[in-house]
Amino acid sequence: MSQRKLTLSEIRSLQEVLSADYINGNIRLREGEYQYDLAKVIASFQLDLYFPDVKDIIGKQYGEEKRNDVLFIRKIQTILKKMEKSNVVKILPKKKPWELQRYALSSFKFRDSDKEFVTFATDQQLEHAQDLLNSMLNQEAFAAKPINIKTRIYILVLSVLIVGSYITIIWGLMQAVINPIIFIPAFSIAVACSILLGKLLSRG
Repeated sequence: MSQRKLTLSEIRSLQEVLSADYINGNIRLREGEYQYDLAKVIASFQLDLYFPDVKDIIGKQYGEEKRNDVLFIRKIQTILKKMEKSNVVKILPKKKPWELQRYALSSFKFRDSDKEFVTFATDQQLEHAQDLLNSMLNQEAFAAKPINIKTRIYILVLSVLIVGSYITIIWGLMQAVINPIIFIPAFSIAVACSILLGKLLSRG
């Protein structure tokens, strides 16, 4: 099991869930029943900043041999779909068509259909998860700095080449006879660098 890099929407979702208060769930969450057990397993993954798919959930709750039981997978997916309709679970969008859908809790705290208050994480666990998330965001911000500096250097170099090329073109046009050996390379460099600069700026 390897965690993919979290997207901005996934990070926002985690931040919202970690700070969410009690949510009304239109389903019973009684210990020992499927819905409760599945929510508890999803919570344990989510506290580690991981969004599990149905096989991750099954493997952790029911054992590795059940991970490839097609009928059992369909049964669990049906329950998870009902839990989504009941406002307990979120089904996350796929990044690639062949991936399994991944799941997240809407909150770690619920008021279920029996009006019972149910929690799937302690305050300490929520604080620890928030610390993990903050640490991950700090690491990503630190790792991103060299890329930003490198991009700035590329932009500066391309800008200098473009300005130099245009000066050369203007100088060539001011001559009595236009020298193609100077004009054509300068024009080509100006066009190529302008395209590259446009791509860099649009990516940033």
